[in-house]
Amino acid sequence: MIAFILRFFILMMVFATFAMNIFIFLLGQPQEETWRFLWENNDYSLPIVAVIAIIATTTSFFISLWISIALKMKENQMTRIVKKVAEPDFAQKFKKANGSLKKALRETNELIETQRTSLQRLSNEKVETNDAIVQERLLAERQRLARELHDSVSQQLFAASMLLSALTEQRQDEFAQKQLGQVEKIVQQAQLEMRALLLHLRPVALHNKSLAEGLEDLIVELQEKVYFNIDYQIEEIALSKAEEDHLFRIAQEALSNTLRHAKATEVELLLIARDQLAILRIQDNGLGFNMDGDKTTSYGLRNIAERAVEIGCTYKIVSVPDEGTIVEVKVPLKKEEQMND
Repeated sequence: MIAFILRFFILMMVFATFAMNIFIFLLGQPQEETWRFLWENNDYSLPIVAVIAIIATTTSFFISLWISIALKMKENQMTRIVKKVAEPDFAQKFKKANGSLKKALRETNELIETQRTSLQRLSNEKVETNDAIVQERLLAERQRLARELHDSVSQQLFAASMLLSALTEQRQDEFAQKQLGQVEKIVQQAQLEMRALLLHLRPVALHNKSLAEGLEDLIVELQEKVYFNIDYQIEEIALSKAEEDHLFRIAQEALSNTLRHAKATEVELLLIARDQLAILRIQDNGLGFNMDGDKTTSYGLRNIAERAVEIGCTYKIVSVPDEGTIVEVKVPLKKEEQMND
């Protein structure tokens, strides 16, 4: 409003100055004899100077109003355009537009898009860094818990198992021997549960070894601690690092489930290459479970399925109650030249 009033008075002064210059040019310097007709009444009942003032006032008002409306419309248009600058498809809409202003707006939009991309990248990197820190701390805590459990509970269970075994041999009472034997089995099962838990908390890593070497080390370590036999056939197979890591973790998960739930007396592990496929199979003769209803191993089986899908391979889990369980994963082998690339 203030701008409108200021514009109006400026235009009034311009018109007054223009009219004065015209009369000076036509009538010469102001003198009463030659200028009197301007303010004397005439046939139109209004002096000429009043008519000129009304015309100047009216013209100044409408010109000021028109300028204000035009500027307001331009401002609204610019506001809409500026709001669209931050939209992702702005550059495409104004790709062929001409004019220095639109060019500047396109450049501004490109700068905003660049900054947006940079912020997204920084946010992703921050999340990934935080995840890495959390995983590192989680792994360190799991390692600590595994060490404490191994050094305390696991050793105590082993000692209790040895004492129970010695007592069972010494007792002559058949009922007492039976009771002690049952307690010994409970302790041995608790040991298996503990070893499975340690396998989860402190999984053996490949550490720059091949998958075959890592699986052999894992089996050798388990054979020293479990009460059942583990037969294995392992071949060296050229696989990517991701495939080796996922297959190794799948084997760990399957063996852990066997330790905790199967009560098996025999376990067979195969890692062989046949028909352009790397085949990993873990089979036991344990209790098995109902594939549709038994949820005791669902978490471990879900981990196996997720890891298999991540490396693009096929998997099969078959279990029959009282007969055993088979976990099989097949990875398509790449040609030798593709592996070398």
